[in-house]
Amino acid sequence: MKHSLLLAALLALALAGCGKKEQPVAPAAPAAEAPAAPVPAAPVAEAPAAAAGALDAAKDAAVGAVDAAKDAATGAVDAAKDAATGAAQGAADAVKDAAQGAADAAKAAGTGEQKK
Repeated sequence: MKHSLLLAALLALALAGCGKKEQPVAPAAPAAEAPAAPVPAAPVAEAPAAAAGALDAAKDAAVGAVDAAKDAATGAVDAAKDAATGAAQGAADAVKDAAQGAADAAKAAGTGEQKK
């Protein structure tokens, strides 16, 4: 039993030692441009006020986007309703015309049979 554990440990070490080695990572290319002049940071005390202003601007933009989406959806619904109403009216007119044509054809066929 001791020999099998020793053999297993040696085999594991041999496999780990013979494993694939990683290629060294190439160093990053140097920057072509000189770094820009550092921007003076706003004082820490002004950061919350700036964040609040940015948050308010984001809220206003979101409200505007939602309103625009609502307006667009309302316009699309109205256009769909108008199109459906027009299609239904056209179909109703076509059915009336077809019914009138069938009635006329039935009258003509009935009149033709009576003459014989």
